[in-house]
Amino acid sequence: MKVDIWSDVRCPFCYIGKRKFELALEKFPHKDKVEVEWHSFELDQQAKTKPDMDPAEYLAQKKGQTRKWAVQMNAHVSKVAADAGLHFNIENAVVANSFNSHRLIQLAKSMDLGNKMKERLFIAYFIDGKNIDDKAVLTDIGVAAGLEKVAVENMLDSFDFSNEVRSDEQIAQQMGINGVPFFIFDQKLAVSGAQPPETFLGAMQEAWSK
Repeated sequence: MKVDIWSDVRCPFCYIGKRKFELALEKFPHKDKVEVEWHSFELDQQAKTKPDMDPAEYLAQKKGQTRKWAVQMNAHVSKVAADAGLHFNIENAVVANSFNSHRLIQLAKSMDLGNKMKERLFIAYFIDGKNIDDKAVLTDIGVAAGLEKVAVENMLDSFDFSNEVRSDEQIAQQMGINGVPFFIFDQKLAVSGAQPPETFLGAMQEAWSK
């Protein structure tokens, strides 16, 4: 069974959804026969990388709210993440465009390292406070995930895998996917959002039975 997942590295609920899906997968009797493919989705294609900007201030400006509201929202998200076993440091997140991160994931996918790369990028952004649009940072992450350093450097210095990112996003648009995470189970049914593990498990069981 194949599970297609659209998500963005900068999306907190995408990381939370990934973890909840993985908890469900561990309980799925046929987990060894499940293939997961990550698809690119940028929450904001026009986002500018601003390493010196306060992430709470960025969120406040983007949503037209106060910084106090943004801090409270980030605290809520961190609490939801903690309930899923993740320990976010959103206050240290670096405001960054995620396009190059998605290209790195696409490169990793071509070598069967997509899931591993996705996890490392989530950790870099939400936990370690790394700039996921910095070439040196992305190179280190790529190597840590199992890619050759020269392969990552060559990709980042070119336009390689840009078409793959845009193709994923075009497919999402055609399918009416306007929010992530978004899961499609064996092309049979879809689940939107960071749902409880029980929901994901039920979807897998239903898709498998069909």
